[in-house]
Amino acid sequence: MSTTPGRAVSANGRSYRWMDRPLVVVCVDGCEADYINQAIQAGVAPYLAEMCRKGVSLLGECVVPSFTNPNNLSIVTGVPPAVHGICGNYFYDRENDEEVMMNDAKYLRVDTIFAALDAAGAKIAVITAKDKLRTLLGKNMKGIRFSAEKADQLTIENNGITGVLELVGKPLPTVYSADLSEFVFAAGVKIMARDRPDLMYLSTTDYVQHKHAPGTPAANDFYRMMSGYLAQLDAMGVTIALTADHGMNSKTDAAGAPQIIYLQDWFDAQIGAGTARVILPVTDPYVAHHGSLGSFATAYLPPGADLAGLSTKLRKVRGVEVVLSRAEAAARFELPPDRIGDVVVVSERLYVIGTSPSRHDLSGLDAPLRSHGGISEQLVPLLFNRPLVDVDPQRRLRNFDIFDLALNHAA
Repeated sequence: MSTTPGRAVSANGRSYRWMDRPLVVVCVDGCEADYINQAIQAGVAPYLAEMCRKGVSLLGECVVPSFTNPNNLSIVTGVPPAVHGICGNYFYDRENDEEVMMNDAKYLRVDTIFAALDAAGAKIAVITAKDKLRTLLGKNMKGIRFSAEKADQLTIENNGITGVLELVGKPLPTVYSADLSEFVFAAGVKIMARDRPDLMYLSTTDYVQHKHAPGTPAANDFYRMMSGYLAQLDAMGVTIALTADHGMNSKTDAAGAPQIIYLQDWFDAQIGAGTARVILPVTDPYVAHHGSLGSFATAYLPPGADLAGLSTKLRKVRGVEVVLSRAEAAARFELPPDRIGDVVVVSERLYVIGTSPSRHDLSGLDAPLRSHGGISEQLVPLLFNRPLVDVDPQRRLRNFDIFDLALNHAA
């Protein structure tokens, strides 16, 4: 490890002390705190309980929209989407008049903390579950960066490593499985033992959380697995910092039926078919477990549309929590105004937002719908295996403070 006592690096206006031992930052996709609480109470996650005892357990706020891409990028840049530019998994590119996935690094407006540390000589390993994050997280860094999803297709040029399947000793996992996240942890343990990087970032998938509520057998099995791998990392003398990109909630009525606000249909009925364009930033290539349904949407309205009048009506729709103009949403949620529509709609905890029924395939749902994206999924854990010092008790904590807390405040 390239230990440099007293040294610091700067990234996006924040200063970070150099690692005095390896740091492992874990982003557990879809992990509301109750998953950890229930697993600890059930006695299946002894290392997570140990982290709480010997370190510190806090709650922080994630970025809204509470989706994967904007939050992972906030975590690894230390700044909100208004600065880094990634405000969803999917957006409308006005300049090119097309709806696109926001997976390309060209959409990221700043460099990551990884890039700053990499340039200063740190050894870094970034391991994600799905490949959609790899190019964004790996922007301008030369270290290890790969996804469990494509662990069989690695090259030194693109990923900084090969032979991961052989190193881990596990078959390539399927995307829709808990095995995808387990592969991330298993690879992290093997790479830490072999290469001892200065910094490792592990990002999982929320496949389990979309299907299983906290305390259920499948959820507890997932956290048992994670606890075991984290214990192995701890035994190597590393600092561990754990957070989530967002929480997760049931989005059904009492009988388990999905509660969906079809926003495109609503605008079509108000101002004419096809005159508004509704964008669902939850959209990504992996739709089987959520049907592209989340609790945050943005809409582009035609010139001359009565924004105030439509917003007033929309606030009265059952299941709608917040309706904001572009400027209001950009200010409240710290979003880039040029990448959101004229109006932003956030649904209540038990509701999701869709476009039209014909555009959402729910045939892949084999359990009651659970999803995220809204204010109701904003609180996430901040868990450390070491005490923190000199943290202002009045400080508003965000998930993207985790590098600051781990590098600047961990004892």
